[in-house]
Amino acid sequence: MSTTKRTRFSPRRKALLVFFALLLAVLAYLHFTGAAGTSGISNEDMDWNGDGKVTETEIMQAFYAVVVEKTTEGRRECRSYTWRSDGTSIRVDCRTTVATEEAQAK
Repeated sequence: MSTTKRTRFSPRRKALLVFFALLLAVLAYLHFTGAAGTSGISNEDMDWNGDGKVTETEIMQAFYAVVVEKTTEGRRECRSYTWRSDGTSIRVDCRTTVATEEAQAK
């Protein structure tokens, strides 16, 4: 019989667990700070420079450089997209929603 103990997780599994924990922590931080990439915006709406084409750079900017602020005034819901660095507004998208009276009372 050998006297060495076998650990429950191998070093590879520990590294993978740490990687996924860090990934989850980064995504939680981005969502908490209001990153546009985690707010449910579609790729077609990530045209930050307004040239009509969405590039990979603009998609990445949605996660680290663009912040979205959601506001609700009655039945009108607005999303304001701004640059994280200086707060310059990119655009504001507003929609009017149809909700039941119960949902409006909340």
